[in-house]
Amino acid sequence: MVKLIAVLTVFSLLFATRFSNAEELKSPSEAPAIHKTGGEGSLTVEDCPKACDFRCSKAFKMESCLFYCNLCCKQCLCVPSGTYGNKEECPCYNNWKNKSDGPKCP
Repeated sequence: MVKLIAVLTVFSLLFATRFSNAEELKSPSEAPAIHKTGGEGSLTVEDCPKACDFRCSKAFKMESCLFYCNLCCKQCLCVPSGTYGNKEECPCYNNWKNKSDGPKCP
Protein backbone atom coordinates (compact mmCIF):
# COMPACT_ATOMS: atom_id res chain seq x y z
CA MET A 1 0.00 0.00 0.00
CA VAL A 2 2.87 2.36 0.84
CA LYS A 3 4.51 1.57 -2.51
CA LEU A 4 1.28 2.35 -4.34
CA ILE A 5 0.97 5.72 -2.63
CA ALA A 6 4.61 6.53 -3.38
CA VAL A 7 4.19 5.60 -7.06
CA LEU A 8 1.01 7.67 -7.36
CA THR A 9 2.69 10.65 -5.69
CA VAL A 10 5.67 10.50 -8.04
CA PHE A 11 3.38 10.11 -11.05
CA SER A 12 1.24 13.09 -10.04
CA LEU A 13 4.35 15.24 -9.51
CA LEU A 14 5.70 14.30 -12.95
CA PHE A 15 2.31 14.97 -14.52
CA ALA A 16 2.05 18.40 -12.85
CA THR A 17 5.61 19.30 -13.86
CA ARG A 18 4.97 18.30 -17.47
CA PHE A 19 2.00 20.64 -17.82
CA SER A 20 3.53 23.50 -15.86
CA ASN A 21 6.33 23.64 -18.49
CA ALA A 22 3.88 23.67 -21.43
CA GLU A 23 4.63 27.34 -22.19
CA GLU A 24 8.27 26.42 -22.94
CA LEU A 25 7.20 23.93 -25.62
CA LYS A 26 5.39 26.48 -27.75
CA SER A 27 6.97 27.37 -31.07
CA PRO A 28 6.10 29.48 -34.11
CA SER A 29 5.49 26.34 -36.12
CA GLU A 30 2.42 25.67 -33.99
CA ALA A 31 0.05 28.53 -34.79
CA PRO A 32 -2.48 28.07 -31.99
CA ALA A 33 0.32 27.57 -29.47
CA ILE A 34 1.51 31.13 -30.01
CA HIS A 35 -1.56 32.39 -28.24
CA LYS A 36 -1.22 32.04 -24.50
CA THR A 37 -4.85 32.76 -23.68
CA GLY A 38 -6.13 34.01 -27.02
CA GLY A 39 -7.68 37.36 -27.74
CA GLU A 40 -6.39 40.85 -27.31
CA GLY A 41 -3.45 41.25 -24.99
CA SER A 42 -2.49 37.58 -25.23
CA LEU A 43 0.92 38.43 -26.71
CA THR A 44 3.73 40.74 -25.75
CA VAL A 45 5.46 43.08 -28.20
CA GLU A 46 8.40 40.65 -28.18
CA ASP A 47 6.09 37.82 -29.34
CA CYS A 48 4.85 39.76 -32.39
CA PRO A 49 7.65 38.97 -34.88
CA LYS A 50 7.35 35.20 -34.35
CA ALA A 51 3.56 35.27 -34.50
CA CYS A 52 3.63 37.37 -37.68
CA ASP A 53 6.32 35.20 -39.28
CA PHE A 54 3.91 32.29 -38.99
CA ARG A 55 0.80 34.32 -39.92
CA CYS A 56 2.47 35.58 -43.12
CA SER A 57 4.37 32.38 -43.99
CA LYS A 58 2.05 31.63 -46.94
CA ALA A 59 1.31 35.21 -48.00
CA PHE A 60 1.75 36.23 -51.64
CA LYS A 61 3.09 39.66 -50.60
CA MET A 62 5.13 38.59 -47.58
CA GLU A 63 6.91 41.92 -47.00
CA SER A 64 3.70 43.95 -46.73
CA CYS A 65 2.00 41.17 -44.75
CA LEU A 66 4.81 41.20 -42.20
CA PHE A 67 4.80 45.01 -42.00
CA TYR A 68 1.06 45.29 -41.34
CA CYS A 69 0.88 42.20 -39.15
CA ASN A 70 3.62 43.53 -36.86
CA LEU A 71 1.99 46.99 -36.82
CA CYS A 72 -1.35 45.47 -35.85
CA CYS A 73 0.19 43.07 -33.34
CA LYS A 74 2.04 45.85 -31.54
CA GLN A 75 -1.22 47.82 -31.28
CA CYS A 76 -3.56 44.94 -30.40
CA LEU A 77 -1.10 42.47 -28.76
CA CYS A 78 -2.81 39.67 -30.64
CA VAL A 79 -2.41 37.81 -33.94
CA PRO A 80 -5.09 35.37 -35.12
CA SER A 81 -4.07 31.72 -35.27
CA GLY A 82 -3.31 30.14 -38.60
CA THR A 83 -2.07 31.69 -41.81
CA TYR A 84 -5.46 33.06 -42.89
CA GLY A 85 -8.81 33.90 -41.32
CA ASN A 86 -9.64 33.40 -37.63
CA LYS A 87 -9.74 37.19 -37.16
CA GLU A 88 -12.67 36.87 -34.75
CA GLU A 89 -10.06 35.76 -32.17
CA CYS A 90 -8.68 39.34 -32.11
CA PRO A 91 -11.41 42.00 -32.38
CA CYS A 92 -8.90 44.89 -32.39
CA TYR A 93 -6.92 43.21 -35.18
CA ASN A 94 -10.13 42.41 -37.06
CA ASN A 95 -11.80 45.82 -36.73
CA TRP A 96 -8.83 48.07 -37.58
CA LYS A 97 -9.61 49.56 -41.00
CA ASN A 98 -7.51 51.32 -43.64
CA LYS A 99 -8.47 54.61 -45.31
CA SER A 100 -10.68 52.75 -47.81
CA ASP A 101 -12.58 51.04 -44.96
CA GLY A 102 -10.91 47.72 -45.82
CA PRO A 103 -9.07 45.52 -43.31
CA LYS A 104 -5.72 46.93 -42.23
CA CYS A 105 -4.44 43.75 -40.65
CA PRO A 106 -3.68 40.60 -42.67
